Amino acid sequence: MTISLDLPRHTDDTDVYDGHYAGLPTVGFFREADHPPGEVAWEVGSAELDDFFDAVDTYQVRALVLGGWDGRPDEVVDRLVAEAHRLPALRALFFGAIPQEAQEISWINQTDVTPLLTAFPNLERLETRGGMGLCLSPVRHERLRMLRAESGGLDGDFVRGVAACRFPALEHLELWLGVDEYGGDYTIDDLAPILTGDHLPALRHLGLQDSDRQDDVAAAVATAPIVARLDSLALSMGTLTDDGAEALLSGQPLTHLRRLDLHHHYLSDAMMARLGAALGSVDLDLEAQGDPDEFDGWLYTAVNE
Repeated sequence: MTISLDLPRHTDDTDVYDGHYAGLPTVGFFREADHPPGEVAWEVGSAELDDFFDAVDTYQVRALVLGGWDGRPDEVVDRLVAEAHRLPALRALFFGAIPQEAQEISWINQTDVTPLLTAFPNLERLETRGGMGLCLSPVRHERLRMLRAESGGLDGDFVRGVAACRFPALEHLELWLGVDEYGGDYTIDDLAPILTGDHLPALRHLGLQDSDRQDDVAAAVATAPIVARLDSLALSMGTLTDDGAEALLSGQPLTHLRRLDLHHHYLSDAMMARLGAALGSVDLDLEAQGDPDEFDGWLYTAVNE
């Protein structure tokens, strides 16, 4: 059975699942587990992994929501890799799903997640939260359909790693690029291999979001070859202004898109009206209009610290 890629539309940008993950209801793991192992997404703290493997028929588990580090995240990766033979049905993994009330997103320690892709060749959905220490080496994965990285700042090495990967089945790529103050030292040039789409023949959704350089991202996207193949595009959660929107309107046609998500932006009323008129057939999300004068011209992203 294929894991769902559907995501609910934004509510709180760091809590988008609302009791479900990968099309399955989420349940917290307790030692006496009484849920059908393959019909729920298991929320498991890293300290609970021993009990989880003892109490649950993990051979049926399709989705894991893993967070609450007990020790270093690289040790958690090592444990999952060592137990990969006991998770043959695993199709969806959220690695580092630590809620904001427990830890700010930019304080979450991450690690190299490449071994998760090599150990689970049937994985269809990989999501991470937190950018500190997050790494991905160039790898080919035949079945991955969704890759999401939630962060207040993505390191350029990680972005370049994603861009160098070969993902022939990938349909949904979403990167929360973030701000320099919290590790977002990527450059627009780092995105170039993604924007050509040469290694992403199946991509239908691209999200380059939460950037303090959202205008520059929009300008790069406006002429990107991959856009013509997309069904939906997200340039939301960042500091998009009229300059970035003008680049989009002056670039290649976007009317083929089913959805364009620009929520959390700094567009003027006039520019919002222009976008609406130009993209009348597109499901255009312009919610959360910010006021550029509210903080003396300082523009903030939806997610940073």
